[in-house]
Amino acid sequence: MDNVGAGLVPARYEAEEEMEVKDKIRETLINLLKLKPNEVRDDMKLCDGIGVDSTEMVEFVIVLEKVFGVKLSPKEITKFCSVNEIEKTIQSKLVAAARV
Repeated sequence: MDNVGAGLVPARYEAEEEMEVKDKIRETLINLLKLKPNEVRDDMKLCDGIGVDSTEMVEFVIVLEKVFGVKLSPKEITKFCSVNEIEKTIQSKLVAAARV
């Protein structure tokens, strides 16, 4: 049964939205740093696994804010985050914004 009418989002839609957010994060990272898709894993830390420096990190956060239309603080998205962690942060911001 579809729970949209009850104000709940069905799990299949949540999963699709999660993948879309994660895909956009990965695409942004790949384009910004000119990486190959196979060089970015969802569990890699940006600084250790990918080698993001502080300047690239600032640029990355600015682009993410524009792509998703949310405000991100430097404490939320750090070079010690992974794509998975960034996706959770952005998802929570999107959910909070939708409730307003």
